[in-house]
Amino acid sequence: MKNDTWVKPYFTKYKSLLLVIFFLGTMTVFCGGALMFTSGYTIDKSATHPYNILLIYVPVLLTRAFGIGRPVFRYLERLRSHNWVLKITSDLRTKLYSTLENDASYFNETHKTGEILGILADDIDHIQNLFLRTIFPTIIGYIVVILISIGLGWFNLWFGFLILLLLLIETVLVPLISVSVQEVRKFKQKQIKSKLYTELTDNVLGANDWIISGRKEDFKYLTSNSIKELNQSKNKTSNFSENRDLFLQIIFGLMVVSLLIFTNLTFTNNQEAANWVSAFALGLLPLSDSLIPVSQGFDEWPEYKNSITRLNSIKLVNKEKNIQNKIDLNNLSIKINDISFKYSNESSELISSFSQEIPAGSNLAIIGPSGSGKTTILQLLMGDLRPIKGSITINDIDVLSLQTQRSEIFSVLNQNPFLFNTSVMNNIRLGNQQASDTQVVDALKKVGMLNTIEKLPDKLNTLVEESGQRFSGGEKQRLALARIILQDTPIVILDEPTVGLDPITENNLLETLFDVLKDKTVIWVTHHLHNINYANTVVFLANSHIEMQGSPKYLFKTNKHFQDLYKMDQGL
Repeated sequence: MKNDTWVKPYFTKYKSLLLVIFFLGTMTVFCGGALMFTSGYTIDKSATHPYNILLIYVPVLLTRAFGIGRPVFRYLERLRSHNWVLKITSDLRTKLYSTLENDASYFNETHKTGEILGILADDIDHIQNLFLRTIFPTIIGYIVVILISIGLGWFNLWFGFLILLLLLIETVLVPLISVSVQEVRKFKQKQIKSKLYTELTDNVLGANDWIISGRKEDFKYLTSNSIKELNQSKNKTSNFSENRDLFLQIIFGLMVVSLLIFTNLTFTNNQEAANWVSAFALGLLPLSDSLIPVSQGFDEWPEYKNSITRLNSIKLVNKEKNIQNKIDLNNLSIKINDISFKYSNESSELISSFSQEIPAGSNLAIIGPSGSGKTTILQLLMGDLRPIKGSITINDIDVLSLQTQRSEIFSVLNQNPFLFNTSVMNNIRLGNQQASDTQVVDALKKVGMLNTIEKLPDKLNTLVEESGQRFSGGEKQRLALARIILQDTPIVILDEPTVGLDPITENNLLETLFDVLKDKTVIWVTHHLHNINYANTVVFLANSHIEMQGSPKYLFKTNKHFQDLYKMDQGL
């Protein structure tokens, strides 16, 4: 919590609302105690047969007032506290999304997708529960402890000190012991669950082997020990909580007994004073509702702490990387300067010392076996990933500082372009929201889809259906290409756009692609050499390095390996 930037700032930002919450929470507890106090006094006073009903009129009115005040203050406290939570939740989510957006280029290097989903789905909820279940009840409980100790100390200093000691056991010592014990047990449960997940995964994947070996019964009981151990740990946790709450009730009972002894020694000099005995004892009873939840809130702290730690692990990129430049979109040349890259969970480099110059208007094809790093180079090129060495520049400006212009510089056509369940017009216009109907029609004409669209029942207003199910794979690629035409970026990235297409459709699509994009810089990732002549330069990646590069004609004439690959790709 020392360097926390996700929780502590809100204590200052919304301090006025926070003070209101603590006041309302304290008044709720006060009204609950005062209700029982005045009720006890009224009962005792009535039992002495007062000679005038007016002698209990005021206590009766106070009983009604506190009876009404308790739910009213409770409602207002809940209203304010949830208002607080909604405010900070809104701020936290905005901050989280902004952080992820600003740090998108680097976030995947330090966080797994599961962690990102965990942060989005759970951690923000944990933070709001931290306030509602731990911070608010604890602080209100401590305010009540101070007020009770001061109030009883006003009658008798030593008795006030005794009650303070019992209250500190109730709200400080026991919660600290509880959180220490439960944190260890929950950590152990987490380890057991992790082990159990591994066992279950291995068992399911190897189920056929167990069946073939005839050991079906053994298979059934493979995870029984881990499940038994987990259940035992959970039972211990549950039993500890129950025993702790029982101990807290006993401590609270000691306070009530102590108060009864004290009031009997202090207020039994005459009948009038004796009327206060039950008032004090009954007035203390409702306060347990604000004291026992302190320990229960502490129990959940380890889970909240993990969420806070995870949130604070998200760092914005440093100031140098946050500096964004603007670039003229004409004649963009790309320089890839000796870059290397590896993922955090890998020991060896996926890309090593990769360099390339891509002049404006040229077509570069990157080929290589699966897993050679072709798509990773595209991610590095667009700034989705950061190289561990080297740099990528566009007109001598680092691509990482051009992210605000990214959609103006790059457009992408990948293997599975997504079409939304809306009209053809809306899907195409995603490339440029300001595009006119005429521009959309021209784009469809250039990609060879206008006649197809014109034959549909509602033409441009025809729904493409979910994921573009109305169209074939080649047609979806052409519609996506029409988007790119409207987007009109100087650099177009093709990430294996013809995968899954039949040879005729592939040939027609590539012919259309390179005809429509003839004035653009095209970087084309492909897994084979079919139609490779569309590229000016071919780069073949293997074993993290460039194995060969040059124009298709040059490589075919001079490189035996390229010749063999080309013949193999052609089925020769």
